[in-house]
Amino acid sequence: MQETADQRPLAGVRVVEFGQFIAGPGATQILADLGADVIKIESPNGDNGRRFGVSEATKGRSGLFMAYNRGKRSIVVDMRQAEGLAIARDLALKADVVVQNTRAGVMESLGLDAGALRKEKPGLVHASISGFGSFGPSRKRPGLDIAAQAESGMMSITGERGGSPLKAGFPVADVSTANATASAILAALFRQARTGQGETIETSLLAVAISMQAQIWAEYQCTGKLPVRFGNAQPLVAPAADVIAVQDGHIVISAYMDDHWRRLCKAIGLPALAMDPLYATNNDRVRNRPGLMEVLGRELGRYTGEEARALLERHEVVVGVVRDYTQVLASADVQASGVFQAVGDGHGGELKLPGLPFLLGEALADGPMPVVPRLGEHTAEVLAQAGYSADDISRLQAGGVVGTAPCSLAA
Repeated sequence: MQETADQRPLAGVRVVEFGQFIAGPGATQILADLGADVIKIESPNGDNGRRFGVSEATKGRSGLFMAYNRGKRSIVVDMRQAEGLAIARDLALKADVVVQNTRAGVMESLGLDAGALRKEKPGLVHASISGFGSFGPSRKRPGLDIAAQAESGMMSITGERGGSPLKAGFPVADVSTANATASAILAALFRQARTGQGETIETSLLAVAISMQAQIWAEYQCTGKLPVRFGNAQPLVAPAADVIAVQDGHIVISAYMDDHWRRLCKAIGLPALAMDPLYATNNDRVRNRPGLMEVLGRELGRYTGEEARALLERHEVVVGVVRDYTQVLASADVQASGVFQAVGDGHGGELKLPGLPFLLGEALADGPMPVVPRLGEHTAEVLAQAGYSADDISRLQAGGVVGTAPCSLAA
């Protein structure tokens, strides 16, 4: 850990990332946002995420790459060459944390796995992310978010009742695995600070996707009934997560607790509905959900989304307006949250992207604006800090062992 005047929580912590796409880079992105110095080691072709969705419409930029790599330092190393592999190993052993989500067996073949590195540096925190875990029969299968959503049971419960399975609208398994890995690393760093001991962390998209469904698994174990797709509603309570069409779009409401149900009935001007034998208890409302939704749709459908929200909020009923991304950006609540931050796009431009979803008082106040690194932008800088001379760096570059800016791939 490096001495630094930076007051961010992870200032002085050095992280080396061998990452692709979302899960690994997403984990180290959280560490970078918290102040860690993240060195992203890339092949001469770069993280495959740099090419994801790049088009004229995106002005040659990858939204995926920009979302999970801001504030890092990029170094290009050709680990197919012995000298390049030695550089990668040197940087990894000088780090506090190593994170990798490469293909199964790659790190072992290079001697960069947890066993090899921690044998030489027991205090190292080493985190590995795979698609299906390191011990089962699928350990060598390539794993992407969609496969984890499918094989974790998630898609079997997502979609309209009687319809086809659906994935979530964003890579929820990847993103959640990034968050889980970052949490494990923070715990390991705390232990490292107390005891000097490192840690070997392993997780998978499959394990995280299953753990995210803990409530559904508990209900399955309790009832013995196989969970099924149920659309937007929740199968055991009503109204809950039900979507209702309004004049200019849709709202979602939740009022399944008896006192919440009474408040909802009062709000829509039908207080007697709360005691109607068809809807008086939660079990009644679940059993008679179609009729219930017809009544709620008729009464609330007369309003715009914001009018319905204001009405229900006055009666302390949980309600949300279904908003598109433009409406989200315009939301006063979102603007007040500070979740969007300025990010340099690596081309001299600036974007507003979601950052850490929490505040830490003054701990993060002094951090610089994060910038998305160009491929190999920091190679010379990182190598110089690691003790390589200018002549060494020039020789390594001339031999194609390392690549330094400007490189062909942008963010």
